[in-house]
Amino acid sequence: MEEFVLLAEEKMEKTVDVFEKNLTKVRTGRANPNMLDGIEVDYYGSPTPINQIASINVQEGRTLVIKPYDRNSLKDIERAINTSDLHLPPLNDGTVIRLSVPQLTEETRKGYCKDVDKMAEEAKVGIRNVRRDTNDSIKKDKTIPEDTSKDLLKEVQDLTDSFIKKIEEIAKAKQKEIMTI
Repeated sequence: MEEFVLLAEEKMEKTVDVFEKNLTKVRTGRANPNMLDGIEVDYYGSPTPINQIASINVQEGRTLVIKPYDRNSLKDIERAINTSDLHLPPLNDGTVIRLSVPQLTEETRKGYCKDVDKMAEEAKVGIRNVRRDTNDSIKKDKTIPEDTSKDLLKEVQDLTDSFIKKIEEIAKAKQKEIMTI
Protein backbone atom coordinates (compact mmCIF):
# COMPACT_ATOMS: atom_id res chain seq x y z
CA MET A 1 0.00 0.00 0.00
CA GLU A 2 2.84 2.36 0.87
CA GLU A 3 4.35 1.82 -2.59
CA PHE A 4 1.75 4.24 -3.99
CA VAL A 5 3.01 7.02 -1.74
CA LEU A 6 6.69 6.16 -2.26
CA LEU A 7 6.28 6.14 -6.04
CA ALA A 8 4.42 9.47 -5.92
CA GLU A 9 7.14 10.98 -3.72
CA GLU A 10 9.84 9.78 -6.12
CA LYS A 11 8.04 11.34 -9.12
CA MET A 12 7.44 14.60 -7.26
CA GLU A 13 11.11 14.74 -6.26
CA LYS A 14 12.09 14.37 -9.91
CA THR A 15 9.73 17.22 -10.84
CA VAL A 16 11.41 19.47 -8.25
CA ASP A 17 14.86 18.45 -9.55
CA VAL A 18 13.90 19.37 -13.13
CA PHE A 19 12.49 22.70 -11.89
CA GLU A 20 15.74 23.50 -10.04
CA LYS A 21 17.82 22.52 -13.08
CA ASN A 22 15.72 24.82 -15.29
CA LEU A 23 16.15 27.68 -12.82
CA THR A 24 19.93 27.57 -13.21
CA LYS A 25 19.47 28.81 -16.77
CA VAL A 26 17.68 31.99 -15.65
CA ARG A 27 20.11 34.91 -15.55
CA THR A 28 20.58 36.75 -12.29
CA GLY A 29 22.98 39.48 -13.37
CA ARG A 30 25.96 37.46 -12.22
CA ALA A 31 28.02 35.17 -14.41
CA ASN A 32 27.20 31.51 -13.82
CA PRO A 33 28.63 28.54 -15.76
CA ASN A 34 25.17 26.93 -15.69
CA MET A 35 24.00 29.65 -18.10
CA LEU A 36 25.70 27.61 -20.82
CA ASP A 37 23.84 24.39 -20.02
CA GLY A 38 21.88 23.27 -23.02
CA ILE A 39 24.19 24.93 -25.54
CA GLU A 40 25.73 22.29 -27.76
CA VAL A 41 28.73 22.70 -30.03
CA ASP A 42 29.14 20.88 -33.32
CA TYR A 43 32.34 19.07 -32.30
CA TYR A 44 33.71 16.92 -35.12
CA GLY A 45 30.21 16.29 -36.44
CA SER A 46 28.41 15.48 -33.20
CA PRO A 47 26.55 17.91 -30.91
CA THR A 48 28.47 18.13 -27.62
CA PRO A 49 27.70 20.24 -24.52
CA ILE A 50 30.16 23.10 -24.05
CA ASN A 51 31.15 21.95 -20.56
CA GLN A 52 32.46 18.67 -22.03
CA ILE A 53 34.88 20.31 -24.47
CA ALA A 54 35.97 23.37 -22.48
CA SER A 55 36.59 24.58 -18.95
CA ILE A 56 34.22 27.35 -17.87
CA ASN A 57 35.25 29.76 -15.13
CA VAL A 58 33.79 32.92 -13.63
CA GLN A 59 36.09 35.92 -13.57
CA GLU A 60 35.34 39.00 -11.44
CA GLY A 61 31.70 37.96 -10.97
CA ARG A 62 30.52 39.26 -14.35
CA THR A 63 32.63 37.45 -16.94
CA LEU A 64 32.57 33.83 -18.06
CA VAL A 65 35.85 32.55 -19.45
CA ILE A 66 35.54 29.52 -21.73
CA LYS A 67 38.82 27.77 -22.44
CA PRO A 68 38.49 24.86 -24.88
CA TYR A 69 40.57 21.74 -24.35
CA ASP A 70 41.09 21.64 -28.12
CA ARG A 71 41.96 25.08 -29.59
CA ASN A 72 40.50 24.01 -32.95
CA SER A 73 37.02 24.06 -31.41
CA LEU A 74 37.21 27.78 -30.49
CA LYS A 75 35.30 28.95 -33.60
CA ASP A 76 32.68 26.22 -33.15
CA ILE A 77 32.09 27.27 -29.54
CA GLU A 78 31.81 30.91 -30.60
CA ARG A 79 29.30 29.96 -33.32
CA ALA A 80 27.21 27.90 -30.86
CA ILE A 81 27.06 30.82 -28.40
CA ASN A 82 26.08 33.24 -31.17
CA THR A 83 23.21 31.02 -32.32
CA SER A 84 21.98 30.31 -28.77
CA ASP A 85 19.30 32.28 -26.93
CA LEU A 86 21.86 33.76 -24.51
CA HIS A 87 22.06 37.09 -26.36
CA LEU A 88 25.61 37.67 -25.08
CA PRO A 89 28.31 38.52 -27.63
CA PRO A 90 31.34 36.23 -27.28
CA LEU A 91 34.77 37.86 -27.37
CA ASN A 92 37.31 35.49 -28.93
CA ASP A 93 40.96 36.38 -28.23
CA GLY A 94 42.42 33.31 -29.95
CA THR A 95 42.87 31.21 -26.81
CA VAL A 96 39.71 31.75 -24.76
CA ILE A 97 36.21 33.12 -25.23
CA ARG A 98 34.93 35.72 -22.80
CA LEU A 99 31.26 36.40 -22.16
CA SER A 100 30.50 39.61 -20.29
CA VAL A 101 27.24 39.39 -18.38
CA PRO A 102 25.77 42.90 -18.24
CA GLN A 103 23.99 44.34 -15.23
CA LEU A 104 20.26 43.62 -15.51
CA THR A 105 17.82 46.51 -15.72
CA GLU A 106 14.84 46.67 -13.37
CA GLU A 107 12.52 45.82 -16.25
CA THR A 108 14.60 42.79 -17.25
CA ARG A 109 14.72 41.58 -13.65
CA LYS A 110 10.93 41.75 -13.41
CA GLY A 111 10.66 39.84 -16.70
CA TYR A 112 12.92 37.10 -15.36
CA CYS A 113 10.84 36.94 -12.18
CA LYS A 114 7.75 36.37 -14.33
CA ASP A 115 9.62 33.57 -16.12
CA VAL A 116 10.40 32.01 -12.73
CA ASP A 117 6.70 32.25 -11.80
CA LYS A 118 5.77 30.51 -15.04
CA MET A 119 8.32 27.75 -14.45
CA ALA A 120 7.11 27.32 -10.86
CA GLU A 121 3.51 27.02 -12.05
CA GLU A 122 4.51 24.36 -14.59
CA ALA A 123 6.30 22.42 -11.84
CA LYS A 124 3.23 22.67 -9.59
CA VAL A 125 1.07 21.34 -12.42
CA GLY A 126 3.51 18.43 -12.72
CA ILE A 127 3.17 17.74 -8.99
CA ARG A 128 -0.63 17.86 -9.21
CA ASN A 129 -0.57 15.48 -12.18
CA VAL A 130 1.42 12.99 -10.11
CA ARG A 131 -1.17 13.39 -7.32
CA ARG A 132 -4.04 12.78 -9.75
CA ASP A 133 -2.41 9.70 -11.25
CA THR A 134 -1.60 8.27 -7.81
CA ASN A 135 -5.12 8.93 -6.54
CA ASP A 136 -6.57 7.21 -9.61
CA SER A 137 -4.33 4.18 -9.01
CA ILE A 138 -5.38 4.01 -5.35
CA LYS A 139 -9.09 4.25 -6.23
CA LYS A 140 -8.83 1.61 -8.96
CA ASP A 141 -7.09 -0.92 -6.70
CA LYS A 142 -10.00 -2.95 -5.29
CA THR A 143 -7.72 -4.85 -2.88
CA ILE A 144 -7.30 -1.77 -0.68
CA PRO A 145 -9.87 -1.43 2.12
CA GLU A 146 -11.89 1.81 2.08
CA ASP A 147 -10.38 3.33 5.27
CA THR A 148 -6.85 2.52 4.09
CA SER A 149 -7.69 4.07 0.74
CA LYS A 150 -8.85 7.29 2.45
CA ASP A 151 -5.67 7.37 4.56
CA LEU A 152 -3.52 6.91 1.45
CA LEU A 153 -5.38 9.67 -0.39
CA LYS A 154 -4.81 12.01 2.56
CA GLU A 155 -1.12 11.04 2.68
CA VAL A 156 -0.75 11.78 -1.04
CA GLN A 157 -2.47 15.16 -0.55
CA ASP A 158 -0.11 16.03 2.34
CA LEU A 159 2.84 15.02 0.16
CA THR A 160 1.52 17.20 -2.68
CA ASP A 161 1.11 20.19 -0.35
CA SER A 162 4.67 19.84 0.96
CA PHE A 163 6.17 19.63 -2.54
CA ILE A 164 4.17 22.62 -3.79
CA LYS A 165 5.39 24.59 -0.76
CA LYS A 166 8.95 23.52 -1.59
CA ILE A 167 8.59 24.76 -5.18
CA GLU A 168 7.21 28.10 -3.95
CA GLU A 169 10.17 28.52 -1.57
CA ILE A 170 12.69 27.72 -4.30
CA ALA A 171 10.99 30.16 -6.69
CA LYS A 172 10.89 32.89 -4.03
CA ALA A 173 14.62 32.43 -3.32
CA LYS A 174 15.45 32.62 -7.06
CA GLN A 175 13.36 35.78 -7.45
CA LYS A 176 15.14 37.35 -4.49
CA GLU A 177 18.47 36.47 -6.12
CA ILE A 178 17.32 38.02 -9.42
CA MET A 179 16.13 41.25 -7.77
CA THR A 180 19.35 41.62 -5.72
CA ILE A 181 21.64 44.16 -7.34
